Amino acid sequence: MVLIYYCKLNQILIFCETSIKSNFQTRFTVNTNSYKTFSATPTDIDKKWVLFDAEGQSLGRLASRVAGYLRGKHKPEFTPHMDTGDNVIVINAEKVKLTGKKMQQKKYFRHSGYPGSESFTTAEEMMEKDPTFLTKNAVKGMLPKNKLGRKLLTNLRIYAGAVHPHEAQQPEKIDF
Repeated sequence: MVLIYYCKLNQILIFCETSIKSNFQTRFTVNTNSYKTFSATPTDIDKKWVLFDAEGQSLGRLASRVAGYLRGKHKPEFTPHMDTGDNVIVINAEKVKLTGKKMQQKKYFRHSGYPGSESFTTAEEMMEKDPTFLTKNAVKGMLPKNKLGRKLLTNLRIYAGAVHPHEAQQPEKIDF
């Protein structure tokens, strides 16, 4: 006996015998509920505390890892328009390294708003003035340029030395 089955998947008619009907249904049945896109809600978000040690790390590589953890891209429930990331602590920011002659040649731009008042500061001078600036500025440049990016930056704590006041949060140390 031959039966006709209509297969939605590839829009064709399939002729087969009744004995293989059950085999056909198990192989070609699509569970449509499992293919819905997941979008995190505030109740789904689980924020943790993580710790990065910047000693001897390259500035750009460190900043990209920190930005990924701030956004939550390491989590399966990542949602682009939500703050799904973790709270990040960076220690030893004064010991971050720049390759080549970037310490002397890399310049940071500032302008007061008045005509002719632009000023350039080298990375070496910025490191002497504020050791956390280089790391914070690099991470800020890797976050979205909108309200979400500004909100994510509040989850970042950078310290020049090895001591930080967040021991009570028991941060998980991330090695890379």
